[in-house]
Amino acid sequence: MSAKNLIAFDLGAESGRALLGTLDAGRLTLTDLHRFPNTPVRMNGRLHWNLPSLWDNLKQGLRSAAATSDLHGLGVDTWGVDFALLNRSGEILGLPVCYRDSRTDGILERTFQRVPRQRIFQSTGIQFLQFNTLFQLLAMRQCRSTLLDTADRLLFIPDLLHYLFTGIARNEFSIATTSQMYDPLKKDWAWDLLAELDLPARLLAPVVPCGTVLGPLSNEVASECGIRPVPVIAPASHDTASAVASVPAEGSDWCYISSGTWSLMGVELPAPIINEKSLRYNYTNEGGVGGSIRFLKNIMGLWLVQECRRHWLKEGHEHTYAELTRMASEAPPFLAIIDPDHAPFLSPGHMPPKIEEFCRQTRQPAPAAQGQFVRTCLESLALAYRRTLEGLEDILGRRIATIHIVGGGCQNELLNQMTADACGRPVIAGPVEATAIGNILCQAMAIGEIDSLANARAVVRASFPVTRFEPRDPQSWNAAYARFQAILSECPSSP
Repeated sequence: MSAKNLIAFDLGAESGRALLGTLDAGRLTLTDLHRFPNTPVRMNGRLHWNLPSLWDNLKQGLRSAAATSDLHGLGVDTWGVDFALLNRSGEILGLPVCYRDSRTDGILERTFQRVPRQRIFQSTGIQFLQFNTLFQLLAMRQCRSTLLDTADRLLFIPDLLHYLFTGIARNEFSIATTSQMYDPLKKDWAWDLLAELDLPARLLAPVVPCGTVLGPLSNEVASECGIRPVPVIAPASHDTASAVASVPAEGSDWCYISSGTWSLMGVELPAPIINEKSLRYNYTNEGGVGGSIRFLKNIMGLWLVQECRRHWLKEGHEHTYAELTRMASEAPPFLAIIDPDHAPFLSPGHMPPKIEEFCRQTRQPAPAAQGQFVRTCLESLALAYRRTLEGLEDILGRRIATIHIVGGGCQNELLNQMTADACGRPVIAGPVEATAIGNILCQAMAIGEIDSLANARAVVRASFPVTRFEPRDPQSWNAAYARFQAILSECPSSP
């Protein structure tokens, strides 16, 4: 077969990229087309995604691909839960609101007064996070937003971008399941729950599976960008679903961490686990390639370090992430331990003072130097991974032998080693561009170039190097984990 060229648009919560993937003879190569920042903007008291900027950058990615002689598809993946509303004419009703906006503060407690937590989990199997789509819509309803009455269609962010490419409005499976409005047992929207909460279910479209060919690129966009109307394919449109599809694993005794702004840690299963234990651990059942379930936990991730860096930059101290990691490696270990999921850490701004306040509340010495702050964040993340691993093993009733770390965060070798040390498991790190790779391979499956997820992962193993980290120093990490558990019992942060 001839080589196939597929474009992945991969949008994360901090940056976006367009990559060209060339699949030839069982190997995949990537070419950078365009990279750009993704920064929310505050307008009229709300934190919005800059949709016009994102759209311009996606078109720039297409223009950069115009010289490629033969393109066979393109697809978009993004972060989860956020959405746009369209009216009956297909017009977008305002800029999408960022999940870190404060409008959902306190919404969980108010919702549970109406509908029990157990009832919502039984219908959706999703981890309770205040920014899930369900709670964003409830917050809109409670503040009497007229948009819900005006709107005709809800599209999640990748659905929206596919719509702008094609004029076709669909809800894709993996992104729909992040909303806490989808029932993975019934494999349909949780209609009864939506009615009970007085939410407009008419906004939701039938869900299409990962790898659906939506249609051709519109003539308008194709002409503007100088390319022909190539097929637009909905891959695993949630970025974590695409990342998990590219984990270069074999067998079943492994778990993954998709490491970036968020850390998503879990296992791949054929069916959801919705029971008292998964509710108690607050784990989630999200959709994946081939109808699989990503049974996982959301952990705050490298957002902690990103926000520290932004804070110091405003103070006039500019450091690269590599420099901050080096400074962390030279700092003394276990000065302080924090809960990465502490609620105040979710909102943007003032991360070092927030960490200092957490330390004050838990009677620990606060970090002083920048390297100490970063080391505290990384060590605490590794300890949170151990807690999540133990929860997974308890629920599954089996031991997990290996941890695969994929995504941009796998470039942080210090965190990779800390993860191996804290969890007492070997860590296999790579590939870095896991999300874009999974996006491309899902497109390749859609056009018949790859016949299974197992074979897609074989392509990853043949195409991209990985690095192995072995656990060491168990005594120090066991002592730190005991401190971590004591601190969390004293200062609980998760819902």
